[in-house]
Amino acid sequence: MKLSKEQLEQFDGEGYLFFPGQFTREEMQALTDEVPELYDRREAYNVREKGRDAVRTNFAAHMYSKPFAKLARHPRMIRPVMDLFDEEVYMHQFKINGKMAFEGDVWQWHQDYGTWLNDDMMPTERAMNVAIFLDDVNEYNGPLLFIPGSHKKGVVEARHDLTTTSYPLWTVDNDLIAQLVQRAGGKEGGIASPKGPAGSMILFHSCLVHASSSNLSPWNRVSVYLSLCAVSNHIRRFKRPEFIAHRDFTAIECLPDDCLLKDYPVDLPWKDGLPASALQTSTVPFDEMKKAA
Repeated sequence: MKLSKEQLEQFDGEGYLFFPGQFTREEMQALTDEVPELYDRREAYNVREKGRDAVRTNFAAHMYSKPFAKLARHPRMIRPVMDLFDEEVYMHQFKINGKMAFEGDVWQWHQDYGTWLNDDMMPTERAMNVAIFLDDVNEYNGPLLFIPGSHKKGVVEARHDLTTTSYPLWTVDNDLIAQLVQRAGGKEGGIASPKGPAGSMILFHSCLVHASSSNLSPWNRVSVYLSLCAVSNHIRRFKRPEFIAHRDFTAIECLPDDCLLKDYPVDLPWKDGLPASALQTSTVPFDEMKKAA
């Protein structure tokens, strides 16, 4: 899959690309079948909703689940980002976000790069998300909300919200959101919300301001996010555990396009449990750690 000139221009202007039905339901089946067992695990990599048992985010499934390890190497997800960066990429973060029926909580307005910069010391915004819907996404089950073109503002001012939900975010102030929405068109296109069938894919810029509301519907909305970073732009601090912000900066090698339907060998280094190193953190910058070693 190679992005066209028109798609590259659209991404530059709006900050995201939407590919409805990019994967078939047959390709999605092995992934959706795996989610309940992963969510049932009482492990550090499952972050649950505040005051509830529903999983909000499962981290690093590609390190211990074969179906998701194959997805993490799928050319339809990896190569468009390589096209945009003109560089190989590594996996900065891998998560399965669960907006479960009646329980999925809000994700506040934020930029992903804001967190990657403030927490991980990622040098520039040469990183982005590729998301895939495991469930049908409609206007009722908490779809993503984007402010088109907001990535053009670069990194905007944010505050560290540690109380609203169970997962801390660097969130954007409401007044600034109102300004960005007005700048993007107000009621006429100032907020976009891609919706579509399971297997649809979204690629979006790490500075694109986005959010999602709570899921009050009877339908789950589970999505997988590959946060891909240019190899030269790897993080410089390990303040967060490795299962959240990865420290292996090796370029991803893609599997064949039919990898979700056929059996290909993949490495599963955490299949027997999280190693102690995956929980360790440090506030010392990576370059200083290397000098000390």
